[in-house]
Parts: sequence; C-alpha cells; structure tokens
Amino acid sequence: MKLAEAGALTTVVAQLRDLESIAGQISGATGKWQEAQEQADKTAKVARDIAERMTAEVKAFTEFLQRANDTERATLRLEVEKLRRGENEWLQVLVRILDHVYALNQGALLSGQPTLIEQLRRFQDACRDAARRVGLTPFTASEAEPFDPQRHQLVEPAAKPPAGATVTETIATGYTFQGKMLRPALVRLRDPGTTLPPGEAAGTAALPEGEQSQLPLEPEKTE
Repeated sequence: MKLAEAGALTTVVAQLRDLESIAGQISGATGKWQEAQEQADKTAKVARDIAERMTAEVKAFTEFLQRANDTERATLRLEVEKLRRGENEWLQVLVRILDHVYALNQGALLSGQPTLIEQLRRFQDACRDAARRVGLTPFTASEAEPFDPQRHQLVEPAAKPPAGATVTETIATGYTFQGKMLRPALVRLRDPGTTLPPGEAAGTAALPEGEQSQLPLEPEKTE
C-alpha cells in the first residue's frame, strides 16, 4: 500500500509539474495577446488619425475646387455678357444698314425708273443674303396679309387694330435673329378705321426714311 501511495504521489507530482508548465504557457500567451491588443489599439488610433487628416484634406480640396469653379463661372459670365453686348451692338449696326437699304429700295420704287429699281433690288437682296449668313433674317408683310401682333407693329404703338385688319404697306422691315423675333415689321393697315385710346390722334402716317433705323429692337431674353 505504501508503495502504491508513493507511486500515486509521484504521478500527482508529475501532473502538477505539467500543470505549472501549462500555466506558464497560458501566462505567456496572455501576455502576447495583451501586446497584440495594444498594437491593435495603436493601429486603430493611427488609422483614425489618417482618416481625419484625409477628411480634412478632402474638405479643403473640395472648398478649393468650389472657389475655382466660382471664379471660373464668374469669369465666363463676364465673357458671355461682353459677347452679348458685342452681339447686340453689331446687330444694331446691321439692322440700321438694312433699314437704310430698304429705304433706298422704296425710294427707287417711287422713282419709277426700272433700271434703278432693278439695281437697288439686287443690292438689297445681296445685303439680306449676307445678313442671313450670321442668322439675321429680314422679313416684310405682303399686301393684304392679315395683321399679326406677333409679327407686325403699327406706327402708333398705342393703336388698336380692328378685327380682320389687313396690311397694305410695310414701312420698316422686321427681323428675326437665329429663329427668334428681334423686331416686328412696321406696317400700315388697309382699314383706316383703327381705333385709338382717347386723346390719341387717329390714322397712321408713313415713317420718314431717316427714322426707320431708329426703331427699337426687342430686348434679348436671357435665361
């Protein structure tokens, strides 16, 4: 029995030694896990710092792009306004020239000289063809054409044409620019019974040739 007890004690001591070795291994593994956890915390902190710096840089870059876009947009807006002013100026000049050409052609018709009439007709056609190349299209109202307030204008702006009124004469040419109405044609009505508001003189008179080019152009509509 003593020998058996001694053998059992020997086995227990050996097992205790094995437990001490396992405990040491567990302690070492726990230390390594703690080190790994600390390293993971440090890595996470560095990642957060990098993410915050990236966010700040993205925000700063976005603001820079926005400022650059605003500056470029303002510059482009100024350039567009300059181009529109320049376009309006040369349109005014071209319209004045065509108005004078139309007045010359009308004077030739009144002269009754066929040669002069043909020469000025060809000259007017050539001028109008050149104007069409840049998008400016002149038009006149044909005789007996129904009055259209979108395309025609009376000499007296306050005059109210009667229903069914027709055109008898075009006093000044109308114009469209790139398909948009630039100025309606100035016309005289066949029906003399045009009604005017109280205080206005009745009747329409032909516009003097020197004043045809002074007719206002409709303001350009901008978006």
